Amino acid sequence: MEAKLQELKTRLIEINDLESAGALLHWDQSTYMPPGGAAARGPQLATLAKLAHEKFTDPAIGHLLDDLQPYTMGLPYDSDEASLIRVTRQDYDKAVKVPPDFMGQIYSHTAAIYDVWTKARPANDFAIVLPYLQKTLDLSRQFANYFPGYEHIADPLIDFADSGMKASTISKLFAELREQLVPIVQSITSQPPADDSCLLQSFPETQQWSFGVNIIKKYGYDFDRGRQDKTHHPYMTKFSLGDVRITTRFNENNLGDGLFSTMHEAGHAIYEQGINMAYEGTPLAGGTSAGVHESQSRLWENVVGRSRKFWHHFYPQLQTQFPAQLGSVPLDTFYRAVNKVERSLIRTDADEVTYNLHVMMRFDFELAMLEGRLAIRDLPEAWRERFKSDIGITPPNDRNGALQDVHWFSGTIGGSFQGYTLGNILCAQFYDTALAAHPEIPAEIEMGNFTTLRTWLTEKIYQYGRKYTAPELTQRVTGGPLSIAPYIRYLKTKYGELYQL
Repeated sequence: MEAKLQELKTRLIEINDLESAGALLHWDQSTYMPPGGAAARGPQLATLAKLAHEKFTDPAIGHLLDDLQPYTMGLPYDSDEASLIRVTRQDYDKAVKVPPDFMGQIYSHTAAIYDVWTKARPANDFAIVLPYLQKTLDLSRQFANYFPGYEHIADPLIDFADSGMKASTISKLFAELREQLVPIVQSITSQPPADDSCLLQSFPETQQWSFGVNIIKKYGYDFDRGRQDKTHHPYMTKFSLGDVRITTRFNENNLGDGLFSTMHEAGHAIYEQGINMAYEGTPLAGGTSAGVHESQSRLWENVVGRSRKFWHHFYPQLQTQFPAQLGSVPLDTFYRAVNKVERSLIRTDADEVTYNLHVMMRFDFELAMLEGRLAIRDLPEAWRERFKSDIGITPPNDRNGALQDVHWFSGTIGGSFQGYTLGNILCAQFYDTALAAHPEIPAEIEMGNFTTLRTWLTEKIYQYGRKYTAPELTQRVTGGPLSIAPYIRYLKTKYGELYQL
């Protein structure tokens, strides 16, 4: 059996090599690729995706998994060997339902629509991307239909990002969360807004870059196994456990854009860099789910990076970096500015309190588009109407409306957004558990020391990669299932203090 297990690992690593090559091409497309490379990039990505899919769905892998199944019966559930076979079987059973040619078609189309989106958004031209987005919707429906028997057409797409979750489960969870959030939003936005003018000055990009890099190094992001570059829409990508990269963007007239984007993506990357190196090249070498992954980016960006104790340590350094802009601005003013709650247009810029309203709207749109209740051509107007209803303001254009998020222009429609809110919920639940184990963490953060927190997260979450499902991991780490209670308590405590709720 050892020989068969080694053969399985060898095959999986070869497949991972192809997938990593595709990820590298995608990273290049979003960072340094010249415009002339766009036409060829789609077919290149499609070829690699098709080859990887063909290799993974080879019946030989199915036979190996069948042969290894009896072997797992004598192993502990959480052993590395049993976990590798179990997770690979789950992935294989899904993958064999999708033809390789279709996977190639998706990757080719994704490269094409992403290139069009990078032109359409700055030009505020939804019309040029509309036929591409319609094809994305058609492909998303076709993909879902390779998994018959679903309760909702979005379920297979959601399952790939957050395994075990369904549209009905998420809709119920979001309804409960919304009931708690709306009164908080209304109470805060009925007050005069916090003054964030200190953030809206001229901040040279090079200085923003160096300050952000200093922070994420202290967080624990290892630049010997990663790097940071600029892109249209920040994200994290991994080519191996020794090469985990992040991208960011900067606005020289808004300090918060680049700073918190850098913290956010570093949170994703620290997670990946913390995975057990023994899992390299196998299906175990990744994050548990979109929601768990997002819990880490939101934890390092918001729970840590927007906390008063964090800025008690780092604000004097920021003032030294930007003396003319911030030298005379009190810490309390700056702290309120980076935690300003307002009805805003852009999801990625939204505060912690209103952010989930942005996510819920997009989730509902995905369901409506997949069901056929919302046509692609009607998306911009539906966006404006729903935004006015939910957020209280009307987007002045499509650039800040239906074109703002890259997700539908770089992947499927369905399963794209729920992970953000699941991550917000989980990050508070995980952080509460970390504080119970190590009450000294806040005091250490105030000294710019993140070792205890990062070590705890690595020991409890990061090292396991995909060994456990999100519900299994949540139960193991916190002793209970997913719960909105810690998250609501976190928001009420923090923003209750800021806004005297």
